[in-house]
Amino acid sequence: QVQLVESGGGLVQAGGSLRLSCLASGRTFSSYVVGWFRQAPGKEREFVGAIQRTGGSTYYADSVKGRFTISRDNAKNTVYLQMNSLKPEDTALYYCAAKEVWLAITSSRYDYWGQGTQVTVSS
Repeated sequence: QVQLVESGGGLVQAGGSLRLSCLASGRTFSSYVVGWFRQAPGKEREFVGAIQRTGGSTYYADSVKGRFTISRDNAKNTVYLQMNSLKPEDTALYYCAAKEVWLAITSSRYDYWGQGTQVTVSS
């Protein structure tokens, strides 16, 4: 089992950057795929991106491709979401989630979730 805690959210102007962190507990963190999701008020939770267990492969939603980058440091049990060129439509509660083995883009495939960190982008 793994527990996840997100941090790094905040208020930023459009065009700015933020880096979110997802800190995991557990000694087998490198066994887990980690995904980032977001949910804006009144909208469904949507996939942002995900990173494979070793960090060798990533996958992004079209809406963030080229602006967001996911990386991981398994020695620190941490996955990062670097967000650049932020837009007001990126405003949402951002969650990290973990699952074993295969990368997935569907939230129901993920077994473990953090509590989320709020990102607000002002215009």
